[in-house]
Amino acid sequence: MFDWNKYRGDLNERLAQLGKLTPSTMQGVAALAQAGEKTGHLDAKTRELIALAVAVTTRCDGCIAFHAAEAKKAGATADELAEALGVAINLNAGAALVYSARTLDAFDKA
Repeated sequence: MFDWNKYRGDLNERLAQLGKLTPSTMQGVAALAQAGEKTGHLDAKTRELIALAVAVTTRCDGCIAFHAAEAKKAGATADELAEALGVAINLNAGAALVYSARTLDAFDKA
């Protein structure tokens, strides 16, 4: 399987380089990341589980690498992760279902 710790470290190095090239972009991304924490409506574990479900639906390995580590730090369990991933799987299936209906419509109108 994949070495997620090495990948996360390598990605951090490249992102640091990107930060030197475009610091305002990286500051903007950091501000977005911190915005959810400021409301206090969701705890860190819940935010990280949501982030992982979204990472799966957007197929972002970097997001998975970072948020898996943060979820574990925040106390997420394997059972909680499995439930969040179940939501992601359902959402992907639901999206495929909706786009299947759109495809039938496009086919009928062709």
